[in-house]
Amino acid sequence: MNDDNNPASAGSGSDKGPGNNHTTQIIVNGHNREVSGEELSFVQVVKLAFDDAVFNNVTVYTITYKRGSGHKPEGTMVEGETVKIKEGMVFNVKRTDKS
Repeated sequence: MNDDNNPASAGSGSDKGPGNNHTTQIIVNGHNREVSGEELSFVQVVKLAFDDAVFNNVTVYTITYKRGSGHKPEGTMVEGETVKIKEGMVFNVKRTDKS
């Protein structure tokens, strides 16, 4: 499922030659997503999870992931971080309001 308004979404092309972004299938909050590039930022993951994501002093997002690549196949993300993505990687994103 692609979301053309999302910077992390990829088109239907899957050229993997030099200079081309390849696409990777990941799962965000139980939904399959196709993304391009080799890594995703905290903000990109939140936007994949919530179309109506807002970033302010009241809303807090918590991201956990598993089935990742390299030396850290699972963990958490905080704002400002990026994570290298891998086919089949799973992200869980929660949104809460500060009271």
